[in-house]
Amino acid sequence: MSMFCYQCQETAGNKGCTKVGVCGKTSEVANLQDLMIYTLKGISVLGLKADEIDYTMPGLDRFLVDGLFMTITNANFDKDRFFEKIKEGLKLRDELKDRLVEKGVELGSLVDSSTFTVNSNDEVIYKSNSSEVGVLATENEDLRSLRELITYGLKGMAAYYEHADNLGYDNKEIPKFIRKALAAILDDSLSVDDLVALTLETGKYGVDVMALLDKANTSSYGNPEITEVNIGVRNNPAILVSGHDLKDFEELLEQTKDTGVDIYTHGEMLPANYYPAFKKYDHFVGNYGNAWWQQKEEFEKFNGAILFTTNCIVPPAASYADRVYTTGASGYPGFKHIPDREEGQVKDFSEVIEHAKKLPAPTEIETGTIVGGFAHNQVFQLADQVVEAVKSGAIKKFFVMAGCDGRHKKRDYYTEFAKALPKGTVIMTAGCAKYRYNKLGLGDINGIPRVLDAGQCNDSYSLVAIALKLKEIFGLEDVNELPIVYNIAWYEQKAVIVLLALLYLGVKNIHLGPTLPGFLSANVANVLVENFGIGTISTPEEDVALFMGEAVNA
Repeated sequence: MSMFCYQCQETAGNKGCTKVGVCGKTSEVANLQDLMIYTLKGISVLGLKADEIDYTMPGLDRFLVDGLFMTITNANFDKDRFFEKIKEGLKLRDELKDRLVEKGVELGSLVDSSTFTVNSNDEVIYKSNSSEVGVLATENEDLRSLRELITYGLKGMAAYYEHADNLGYDNKEIPKFIRKALAAILDDSLSVDDLVALTLETGKYGVDVMALLDKANTSSYGNPEITEVNIGVRNNPAILVSGHDLKDFEELLEQTKDTGVDIYTHGEMLPANYYPAFKKYDHFVGNYGNAWWQQKEEFEKFNGAILFTTNCIVPPAASYADRVYTTGASGYPGFKHIPDREEGQVKDFSEVIEHAKKLPAPTEIETGTIVGGFAHNQVFQLADQVVEAVKSGAIKKFFVMAGCDGRHKKRDYYTEFAKALPKGTVIMTAGCAKYRYNKLGLGDINGIPRVLDAGQCNDSYSLVAIALKLKEIFGLEDVNELPIVYNIAWYEQKAVIVLLALLYLGVKNIHLGPTLPGFLSANVANVLVENFGIGTISTPEEDVALFMGEAVNA
């Protein structure tokens, strides 16, 4: 095989991509990502030594977070960016070693520098290959499974931490844990039980990072509020913004004021419409299109410039590739990349804006509105209505259907499941999984919409906060006593950290689909089933009957 990757739900045969990624990444990029992660592990071993003497290496935290984020599914396909990032990491590693030696720290055989070196021509020389440091380097299937589960959780954690850091919010304990966990993955003395414990600890820091990002977003832009989002278009040139980063979105809005260029959201950026701070911009029109995997058709029809602030990128059609830009951790060969902001400065989006001015207005693909903005603060304001509806029996159950969307045909299940739910049920959602049912017109219960969209995938924190609040209101001992069912779709590594966070909080009987992760060995999957009741999906009709405690019709 020329590569091996099984980090996403669409991995080939639910076993692993071995020639080219289903996502579209080449084997060369996949192997560079393995080398990137290995570099981060080596730096983390040294970082732990620095932690022991309370030495902070400038730029270390951000480098680890950026490096992890770049390897998330569909974030970056650009081999040159990975090559340069690895070179940067090796220099940082060697500088950190020198600083530690100067401070009298005994390193011994820590971090074998023979694996990678940078020669006098500033070229990376590899003395091993990714097969020696990548996924399959761990021969024991169960240890490999747990190491990868932790790694993927760390990737999701890094994504959320970077968004918070961009807004000026940090928690140094989170990157400190990332260093600890990355270093532990190299430690062959750790047993399966040790790694299971580290997996749950990863979930603990997953809760922390989502809380941090929630604070960063709401402190910066206000609490999301119930909003009717326009899904039609206007007759002006425009920029379509995809991804997750609200700081990028804010700076683009500011720079497009009075330019005649309209701004639309796409995919996971839809929840930007719910924040009060963004509603003052008259040229912010609304949302265009659906989930990430439909972008080829939708970008073609949008006509204008497109900006990726993060994942999810689909390899583009040639007809629109020249009007797509990336920034942050995202990248694709041939796309123009907007450099990171200098400290104290804003990103310069002028090239994107000038390009957009020369392009036609978007082609309308739908009209009307969709409703969202049901993050925890907004739902708390509706608490009396919700509690009364539960007590009266008007609301019988809540269904948490957060997570990701994707191309897998079996994902039609989530649309049919939403349609099949009895009218006395409410869907609570976050992430792009919502696009499977947020335009179905499922109505309301006593004025409470039957689809409560809390926001992006990271806003799954809101769903946890709502559940814990209901537990308090009803005076329950255990969150699992609530009339809440978890039927979650996953695709990539941000969904993994959300899952680990839920497990850490003690949430049980989560159903995960459309398939269980290919990176779970049989034994690790059994641990999750036996200890947490993790299950998968069946048919919409059978699962609705199961969750509602009803007999399946013959």
